[in-house]
Amino acid sequence: MAASHLPSHSRSLGRFIQSCHQYRNQAPRLLFSSSAAEAVKVTHSSNANDSTDGQNLSRLERLRSQLTQEDSSLHEFANTTSLEPVIKRKKAPPRSSKILPKPKWLKAAPATSPKYHELRTTVRSLGLATVCEEAKCPNIGDCWGGGHSKNNPNSVEEADHFGTATATIMIMGDTCTRGCSFCAVKTSRKPPPLDVEEPNKVAEAVSEWGLDYVVLTSVDRDDLDDQGSDHFRKVVERLKMLNTTKGKNIIVEALTPDFRGELDLVANVAMSGLDVYAHNIETVERLTPRVRDRRAGYAQSLNVLAHIKTVNPNVLTKTSIMLGLGETDDEIRTTMKDLRSNDVDVVTFGQYLQPSRRHLPVKEYVTPEKFEEWRVEAEEELGFKYCASGPLVRSSYKAGEFFLKNMVREKERERLEAGMQELGGC
Repeated sequence: MAASHLPSHSRSLGRFIQSCHQYRNQAPRLLFSSSAAEAVKVTHSSNANDSTDGQNLSRLERLRSQLTQEDSSLHEFANTTSLEPVIKRKKAPPRSSKILPKPKWLKAAPATSPKYHELRTTVRSLGLATVCEEAKCPNIGDCWGGGHSKNNPNSVEEADHFGTATATIMIMGDTCTRGCSFCAVKTSRKPPPLDVEEPNKVAEAVSEWGLDYVVLTSVDRDDLDDQGSDHFRKVVERLKMLNTTKGKNIIVEALTPDFRGELDLVANVAMSGLDVYAHNIETVERLTPRVRDRRAGYAQSLNVLAHIKTVNPNVLTKTSIMLGLGETDDEIRTTMKDLRSNDVDVVTFGQYLQPSRRHLPVKEYVTPEKFEEWRVEAEEELGFKYCASGPLVRSSYKAGEFFLKNMVREKERERLEAGMQELGGC
């Protein structure tokens, strides 16, 4: 009976081994028992004679020997395929679809002029900060590199030719208490304390530079009781006093925070003796919550700009709008009308540029032609006294150029009027 069963089991094992060879490419980690013979169950008859048992054992030994050889080759196959490490190569992350390539017109002049290095050396030696550097302004080489050899040009053409160096000094430290989504200035809830010597340092620096026009701006200081309003006033007063003593008539622009909308703090700076009071509305009303810090507000900024003229009607008011954040033409027009209804004199338009991947992405690069259309509409249709509009324009970009030219024009107008009066008297 046992002899009749052996051929059947042998054929089954043969088919099993053949199927393993067939599917070894599909199952590389196939493992087998160290003794395949244990998988074969051979039943022996309890009443078989000694000769039959001897034949059975002889056949079983041959079968075990054959299975052992097959088992060894299959073990080698399984071990060599399963132990090889699987190498997974990481692909470079794809370029974000939100990052638009910069167009060719967004090219700024390199900062290489002697005037630029002169201003930079003074800033470093006095421990001052400039928004030009902190906010990574692309125009630093152009603004700092200006300068003319004549303190009082006698014609518009001379002013156009020589230009004016304009620097924007950032007072009250280089760390802001707010975190606007567009701004590259570093932030902290508790910045370092104010430098009580800063008013003197700023006055000395500006006097040494020989600037005709200076812009003072500051970080937000919500950590202070008066949010830095009194410190801002002291800087303006000291700057004006020192230059008046030296016989210079410097023009001072103050680009201030919103002081959380506390109008008495706004009035404190507005009455400091400055010539231009600037506060940036930054963007259209719909985008304000996404673009600016939660403590800022569209209506709050309009109230600040309106209150300046209430306490000081002689000061010029100014604001700036970034384009390329997803605003529509109708929203821009509405914003300009809101500004004019609050008696804002000057508006500037510039292209928003993403400082880093952590900041808001650029939605659109506005063409120079479109910027020119906004300038014409602002000045000729809405009645702004002046509009600077262009891809690289920033709030204080070429500020000195504009006001110096207008002072020269005013002088020429006064001379013409005086001449006409003399002729009339004759």
